[in-house]
Amino acid sequence: MTESKHGKYIVSERKLDSRDAALPLGIDPASVSDTKSHLKLLSLDDYVLKGSFYTEAVWMWPGGPEVYPETAEPNSHAHDYDETLGFFGTDLKNPYDLGGEIEFWLEDEKFILIRSCLIFVPKGMYHCPLVIHKVDLPIFHFGAGPGGAYTQELTDK
Repeated sequence: MTESKHGKYIVSERKLDSRDAALPLGIDPASVSDTKSHLKLLSLDDYVLKGSFYTEAVWMWPGGPEVYPETAEPNSHAHDYDETLGFFGTDLKNPYDLGGEIEFWLEDEKFILIRSCLIFVPKGMYHCPLVIHKVDLPIFHFGAGPGGAYTQELTDK
């Protein structure tokens, strides 16, 4: 079979990315990316495909405190690149209804997300924690930024 000239630019299966590579030795990336609360469907960065920027797509599965007992992203952090985050509900009759409740922080301001949304986080802005309070219908989440790898600078707080 002839190899495609540009096929490498289409990623249709989960590959190890920079976040996986940063896990402590002995931790299986699947154990943190495919759980009862979520599935990291696909990701892309310079580790997956040389020259690409950070992008990840995640499904959040229905549940409440029994499925989301811990904070999804507990650390307030910033990046050395702009970031766009998206949270989308899956109710086909009302796609703007998030179908859940997510707490998200920008600097020292708390937001309760209940509608599908895009969030722009400027370079250097501290954001999170990200707390999933409940998910009634699956939520599609993605993050993207022009950094070649996902990196965090944690706050001193």
